[in-house]
Amino acid sequence: MCKGLAALPHTCLERAKEIKTKLGTLLQKPDSTIDFIILYPEKPEKPPKVQKPSPEEALQWRDSLEKLLQNPYGLASFRSFLRSEFSEENAEFWVACEDYKQTKSPVKMAEKAKKIYEEFIQTEAPKEVNIDHFTKAVTMKNLVEPSPTSFDMAQKRIFALMEKDSLPRFVRSEFYHELIK
Repeated sequence: MCKGLAALPHTCLERAKEIKTKLGTLLQKPDSTIDFIILYPEKPEKPPKVQKPSPEEALQWRDSLEKLLQNPYGLASFRSFLRSEFSEENAEFWVACEDYKQTKSPVKMAEKAKKIYEEFIQTEAPKEVNIDHFTKAVTMKNLVEPSPTSFDMAQKRIFALMEKDSLPRFVRSEFYHELIK
């Protein structure tokens, strides 16, 4: 499948990761029903229908991950870049935490907290983020009684990781250089 036809090695890796994720989801199903999984190549995320930032605005993102993440076009570009590096879980976690903090209903907050925990925090989660044991323990303790600040420590750690590691690579990438032309 990944042989010949000038298939790039990263394309095969993307496909393998997609299959692993979908199989993991299937294996976690509590009932005995079997779904048919049809694997289609995922289309790259297009930036939302918002105006492309001016080169001057995009240049500000070099020094401020916060400005980058607050801009819908910037966030979509950054996520596309992270996806190309197989590290999109960090941005997805950050976005999920931002959404979680806006939740008013305690019932919905508890549902979202469980989903975020299962998707990003728990060991062997499908999109497990790289946080230390202390941060993971504090986050789990915070989830006993979910509040808007339950994921703050973990979110700050991931933000710092993206700021120190992902942002500099993004700024050197073709994704970014297309924006500042």
